[in-house]
Amino acid sequence: MGLPAEKSRSVTVEEYLRIENDSSERHEYRDGEILAMGGGTYEHSLITTNVLGELRNALKGKPCRALESNLRVRIARRARYMYPDAMVVCGPPDFDPADGGRRSVLNPRVVVEVLSPSTEAYDRREKFDAYRDIPSLEEYVLVTSDQPRIEVFLRQGGGAWLFTPIAGREGIVRLQSLGIELPLAEIFAEVEFPPPPPPPADARVETE
Repeated sequence: MGLPAEKSRSVTVEEYLRIENDSSERHEYRDGEILAMGGGTYEHSLITTNVLGELRNALKGKPCRALESNLRVRIARRARYMYPDAMVVCGPPDFDPADGGRRSVLNPRVVVEVLSPSTEAYDRREKFDAYRDIPSLEEYVLVTSDQPRIEVFLRQGGGAWLFTPIAGREGIVRLQSLGIELPLAEIFAEVEFPPPPPPPADARVETE
């Protein structure tokens, strides 16, 4: 979702969960810090809704469920709680034993983040680094919001991740861990992208 917007004093996991469960706003937790989440744009919200709708349709009849961004993910190997834009849990949800409110899970199979210019570096680096510590996670999906492009990272043996980019509204995303396909035409339905910037003047080639 949004890039953390502010920090507070160092708090324990127990304090964070108590504060967060009583709050009307969402916050992530990172090694003792509470980080307020910024809001998203119209395009971000529309793309996220499209992703969830396509995941739900594609998962019918399978033992997996698409879940939206009000549910937290706990990184059990770290002191981290995060709110992905969307995720898929297969089989029974494994709830965080520290959170008695069933608001945090430990076992997503797929995590989806919709990028924006202000959050892209955070989602690509720090968040992905943390998500990789989730044993159940098999695919990490990044969806751009300024062009029809999706990137899929599939877990391989030995800690490697296979990177597959898909671009263009005619493309198809294949999520191998779920055995489903998602058309980019539906993921980006009704999304209007800004026109590409013109090339710099010194890059234009004059012809006679």
